[in-house]
Amino acid sequence: MTFSAAHSPADSRRDLLAAWLGSHARHYALDLATLAPASADASFRRYFRLASTGAHGATLIAVDAPPPEKCREFAEVAQRLAAAGVHVPRVLEVDFDAGFMLVTDLGTAPYLKALQEAGPGQRSRDLMRDALDALIRWQLSSREGVLPDFDEAFMRREMELMPEWYLERHLGRKVDEATRGVLDRTFALLVSSARAQPQTFMLRDFMPRNLMIATPNPGVLDFQDAVYGPITYDVVSLLRDAFLSWDETFELDCFAYYWERAKKAGLPVDADFGEFYRQLEWMGLQRHIKVLGLFCRINYRDGKPHYMDDLPRFLGYASKVARRYRPLAPFARLLDDLQGSAVEVGYTF
Repeated sequence: MTFSAAHSPADSRRDLLAAWLGSHARHYALDLATLAPASADASFRRYFRLASTGAHGATLIAVDAPPPEKCREFAEVAQRLAAAGVHVPRVLEVDFDAGFMLVTDLGTAPYLKALQEAGPGQRSRDLMRDALDALIRWQLSSREGVLPDFDEAFMRREMELMPEWYLERHLGRKVDEATRGVLDRTFALLVSSARAQPQTFMLRDFMPRNLMIATPNPGVLDFQDAVYGPITYDVVSLLRDAFLSWDETFELDCFAYYWERAKKAGLPVDADFGEFYRQLEWMGLQRHIKVLGLFCRINYRDGKPHYMDDLPRFLGYASKVARRYRPLAPFARLLDDLQGSAVEVGYTF
């Protein structure tokens, strides 16, 4: 089947979504004429907002998540998050086969914009602490065997995006034997560190772009990829983000706040803050490596180039961590080589 430029597959999906919403329009008092784009993300999911005069709010969100996007997982994790005391959209209607959902609206005030406007002051500190408190509530509800494991194979699949899409596709650099050796040894160190950590429920995309200023604060979005994995993953994801960076003073204040609150709540964080911080940095590096490849794949495979603007931010994150720890020195040199630079390396560990 071919589609003309005037009626693309996305348009057809929207028509199907509108028809599905029509079957629920009377029950939720939906004004279908107001259906308009709300946001999109790096996947193929799309979000639309429409007016409602029903009991669930003045506006609701319609989600177009074509299979194999994870509607079923979204609905299941939403229930678990709500039970843990985390503010998430309530799923009102869902068609798993078609990939449509109708959910409550958490508003139009994203954390990202508020943090960018506030800078590293008390307002941002308060917002981050709200987010970290919500994360602790989620982690306290953890049970093994409920969510998929963020295991060694999972982590390695993610990190292999870097040589495939960043090195080979983006830089046009063949992964030779020496480079492959550095990557393999680095990946093994990071996997070993992650697997040695206490394991808890993990959202995987716990970052300002997916948090909303709401009552109670924050509202949490985009959690269908939740897994069971290292306790530090979501903490470092929140502070070392794709769209804004913090100075180390602000970061350390937030990390220390989480560590103290998590200990007090009974979560099994390492008793030594220095070791906790190392675990956190190495966990962040695993994510940075993945993102370098992921953003290139989104550009070259999916035609979404705007994520490429943030590659330098993740190269900066990765280089800073790799330079700080002696076992990661070969990877630091590889990153310097990839960036066409050579820097004097000083190790703190």
